[in-house]
Amino acid sequence: MENRTLELPVIPLRNTVILPHATSPVDVGRPRSKAAVERASEGDRHVFLVTQKAPEVDEPAPEDLYDTGVLAAVKQVMRLPDGTLQVVVETKARARLLAYREERGYVAAAGELLEDPPTYDEALVRVLMRELKEAFERYVEAHKGLRLDRYKVEAVLGMVDPVRLPDVAAGYATWNVEDKMAVLETVGVENRLKKVLELLLRDLERFALDSKIAARVKEQMDANQREYYLREQMKAIQKELGGEDAAGEMLELRERIEASGMPDEVKEKALKELTRLERMQPGSPEATVARTYLDWLLDVPWTETSGDAIDIQLTRQVLDEDHYGLDEVKERILEFLAVRQLAEDDESYKGPILCLVGPPGVGKTSLGRSVARSMNRKFVRISLGGVRDEAEIRGHRRTYIGALPGKIIQAMKTAGVVNPVFLLDEIDKMASDWRGDPASAMLEVLDPEQNKTFTDHYLDVPYDLSRVFFITTANSLSTIPGPLRDRMEIIEIPGYTALEKEQIAKGFLWPRQLEAGQMKGRLAIEDAAIRRVIHEYTREAGVRELERQLAKLVRRAAKRYIENPWEGERRVAEADLPDYLGVPKYRPDKREDAPQVGAAQGLAWTPVGGALLTVEALAVPGKGNLKLTGNLGDVMKESAQAALSYLRSTASRWGLPEGFHTQWDLHVHVPEGATPKDGPSAGITIAVAIASALTGRPARMDWAMTGEVTLRGKVLAIGGLKEKLLAAHQSGIRQVILPAENEPQLAEVPEEVLCDLEVKLVEQVEEVLETVLLPAPEPTPPTDKPSLRPEA
Repeated sequence: MENRTLELPVIPLRNTVILPHATSPVDVGRPRSKAAVERASEGDRHVFLVTQKAPEVDEPAPEDLYDTGVLAAVKQVMRLPDGTLQVVVETKARARLLAYREERGYVAAAGELLEDPPTYDEALVRVLMRELKEAFERYVEAHKGLRLDRYKVEAVLGMVDPVRLPDVAAGYATWNVEDKMAVLETVGVENRLKKVLELLLRDLERFALDSKIAARVKEQMDANQREYYLREQMKAIQKELGGEDAAGEMLELRERIEASGMPDEVKEKALKELTRLERMQPGSPEATVARTYLDWLLDVPWTETSGDAIDIQLTRQVLDEDHYGLDEVKERILEFLAVRQLAEDDESYKGPILCLVGPPGVGKTSLGRSVARSMNRKFVRISLGGVRDEAEIRGHRRTYIGALPGKIIQAMKTAGVVNPVFLLDEIDKMASDWRGDPASAMLEVLDPEQNKTFTDHYLDVPYDLSRVFFITTANSLSTIPGPLRDRMEIIEIPGYTALEKEQIAKGFLWPRQLEAGQMKGRLAIEDAAIRRVIHEYTREAGVRELERQLAKLVRRAAKRYIENPWEGERRVAEADLPDYLGVPKYRPDKREDAPQVGAAQGLAWTPVGGALLTVEALAVPGKGNLKLTGNLGDVMKESAQAALSYLRSTASRWGLPEGFHTQWDLHVHVPEGATPKDGPSAGITIAVAIASALTGRPARMDWAMTGEVTLRGKVLAIGGLKEKLLAAHQSGIRQVILPAENEPQLAEVPEEVLCDLEVKLVEQVEEVLETVLLPAPEPTPPTDKPSLRPEA
């Protein structure tokens, strides 16, 4: 069927879409629209009604109008007092406007009528009509703003014309211009029924959602009103029962939270928890948990600070008052604090964490306490020795019975300020098992990039640790995980020399024990007696055992004074010590002076300082087996194998017959077999002992040595040089052999020790053997056993 073309006046409509098959009033006020109505009234009374795209345009151009409109007949025109025309129109058919032209005072357009195809699927149309009518009825019932007479609804429900039904239903709907234009532009009965049904179902779904939300809001409002009513009743009941204290307590908690200076997110959580607490029965377990949690939030400091004052001159004075010697350590601490003093006003400064490493008793903990005193900060010590559970650092979650914060937050509560000095003692003694890895938990505590938002599992809110001055202590770095060690500034504290111990005992330990034992003015000790205590009653890198022995001496003297008082000061001489302290525990000189076959004197490092290490070797007829005893570690065993391989490769140099390694078994033993030993620094000592046993040449025991050996006979550098030389000096050794690569470390050795030592620096094992091995004794008469000794 061909579309018919007409040319008619145009009336633009604002915010309105009039669909076909409707009779509707239209207010016409614009001059060109009035002229179009008058022109239509003079002719066949037909016009085109077209909706504007932008309603604010007063004189719309063709591009401001939609392409699709309706053909309408003007039924009645009424002129209102204000000059506006009220026109009643009857819409008949859809039209597509093709071309516009200006006439005298109005706009005319040529348009073609859009007619539906004459045939369609009648079965489908019947189904669509039924569903559309049901949807329209539900739409009218659910639409709260639509006031539609019932007879109009019945008229729609009674329609049998599929062409008129969708247009009439859409005309009653309160859709926007875009939706109604979509209906107007749809051609075809089936398509139009589907379009109108789709829009009706969309609105029904929205109405259902709005209703659900409204019901939920009403329910919440009712619950809030009920809660308010019950709370007021509870207050009245508590008042009658004399429970004003509970209400007052809640008010006090709220005031404390507001005044605590917490960050906003923490305060919000605290107020939320307080609201929960107010709703709970006061004696219930949940109320106890909530109250304890609030107490912890309020007890930890959020803004309180101590009078922080970094002054390195004052720190130097305090360190010198509290500690004798340790000049290099003190300088390192002062350098560290000097940078902090310069960056005091720089909030972005994130300094490293100090880690004091050294043997027990050298003053690591007291150094931390002195630093805190010099900075006028609160001092808190946290012992980490034996900590295996991660929760001891991070705390337990509140879901567990008896849950508490971890050691860090507990220490912050103890300090009461946000900038204390924390001493994390024995950080190398932490261990890990199935309960977690506390060393990994310490990463967040000690990392300056992370500890600003440290989260304890119990508090479950970020807590700022960036202003805490952390100092850690350890006896050995080997057991500290690499990532944790990387976050710390290592300051090594070596053991004390005998002279330093004597000065510490005279200036610090002895006066302190006299004061503690109430013997001040009643007891004195000679310098020679102190030296004997150091050499014969103690064997340590620090001074802890020395202080215990002095304390024992003072206590025994106090007992005797009570039993038999004396006048004035009684002096304790060197010869009096066995009477006070018992039999000496150690020989003053542990070395062996006489040369020995199959033995060598070495130097070892231990966590408590240096020590002499005697290595023994014995060659017996056999098949070339090497046996190692003395509780040796893998590295030390490998050193013995490397030393033997070197000697095999240079057998002719030392007068050993070819193939000796297949005829003799070697047994290498390091005494004190109950003590574990490991490390490569005994390499040259083992080589000397084996060479002495194989050649029969005695080794000088007045020489001590240390150094790692390679298969090519090179002597490599070792660690712990200062501690080893202190041990040699303390044991009476005056001649030592060291790797040449360790020469720069000799500057760290105290001058009084170095002056008493003859130091030989070597690069090859043969230099060591030539120095230490003496000529072989006269050969013994021949036997039937295979001989390793060179012929006379």
